[in-house]
Amino acid sequence: MLWGIVHGLLAVAGPLVVAGLLGVVAWFLSDAGAHGSARDGVRHGAIAWLVGHGSGFTVDGVAVTVVPLLLTGGLAWWVWRCALSLGERVWAHGPDVHRLSDGERDLTVPAALIGFALAYLASLLVVVNLVSSDTFDPLVGRVLLGGLALAVGLGAPGIATGSGRAAAWVSQLPPVVRHASATARRVLLWWLVVCLVLLVAALGLGLGQAIEMVDTLGLSGGETVQLLLLNLGFAPNAVLMTGAFLLGPGFAVGVGTVVSPAAVTLGPLPLMPLLAALPEAGIPPAWWAASAVVPVVVAGAAAWRHQSERPTLRWDEGALRACGAGLVAAAVLTVLTAVAGGAAGPGRLREVGAPAGDVGLHAVVWLGLGALAGGLLVTWWQRRTSVPLDDPAAEATAMAGTESSMESSTESSSEATTGSVTEPVVEQEP
Repeated sequence: MLWGIVHGLLAVAGPLVVAGLLGVVAWFLSDAGAHGSARDGVRHGAIAWLVGHGSGFTVDGVAVTVVPLLLTGGLAWWVWRCALSLGERVWAHGPDVHRLSDGERDLTVPAALIGFALAYLASLLVVVNLVSSDTFDPLVGRVLLGGLALAVGLGAPGIATGSGRAAAWVSQLPPVVRHASATARRVLLWWLVVCLVLLVAALGLGLGQAIEMVDTLGLSGGETVQLLLLNLGFAPNAVLMTGAFLLGPGFAVGVGTVVSPAAVTLGPLPLMPLLAALPEAGIPPAWWAASAVVPVVVAGAAAWRHQSERPTLRWDEGALRACGAGLVAAAVLTVLTAVAGGAAGPGRLREVGAPAGDVGLHAVVWLGLGALAGGLLVTWWQRRTSVPLDDPAAEATAMAGTESSMESSTESSSEATTGSVTEPVVEQEP
């Protein structure tokens, strides 16, 4: 548990120090340090660190709960690295094979996880108490929930992986479960890449509008950099909103707004360059209704690719792999979509994001059907192109090849033997 506490504190200290340094840099870029002090920059960096955990804050009595997922992703990566390091540190702890065969339990991972999580959550509470004030009132419950999700949700598999326990545990799972999990990971990754490409293309089309927004604000060079970094922090949120658009339900950028393939209704929007990717308000073209084809194709291609690398000739296994992968990917996508939305401020900005329930329902249908179709198609193809072992022609060909190889090897060995026996002996003359 001691090493767990040490690595839990390290998981907090690393990002917190970086956030404090970036806060000081942002404070200096704002007005060259003319107002406030470097301590204010450190405090704002700590606030950003808490916001990455989902702390949120209140503005005019309205809770701001939207989370910049790029910041949360950075925190998750660091927690994972610290958990892996902790697992590598404690891999030799616990009972050996003989003690395990006697029935003793291996509590190495749970003990390390308890210390890791306690240190992480306690540090969160300390930072909350230090930065809380009249202008920043974090939601403690959300902070603890986000910290628990990182410390336990990523800490447990990280420690198990680093200590080598995860490999032993995963090997005991049925093969279809392992293949379905790997396929789901590929489906989700390919889907997010497609959404990112579409978002970048939309931003490219609205680049002039984004530049006009920045010019309208009249910001200095340092403030422009901060604005761009703020938009970059919400880029993963925009990627997930793009996914909600492709799946069909769409998303909202304020109360009474909707952006979907069926309709685009907008109102007054904040001057954020990221919003330049939004389409024009009005009735979309009819071909936008074909956007549901994209998740079907992506899921089917991902399932085909995985089963091409790990083939199976059984219809039931191919269907279970693919359909299970689609359902798991849809569930993960639903959770990510729910986290990506929230309240971005008072007034119309109280509703920003996509309806997670509708997104999950559409994802189950399109990703599940697409993966199932891809899995069944590749199973059919592999059954069609593979040669069964009981095929007489295949057996005859294999036997002929075996006999010819045996004859050639026999001839070569006999030639070698004959050569060694018939080698002439040269007698030396006296």
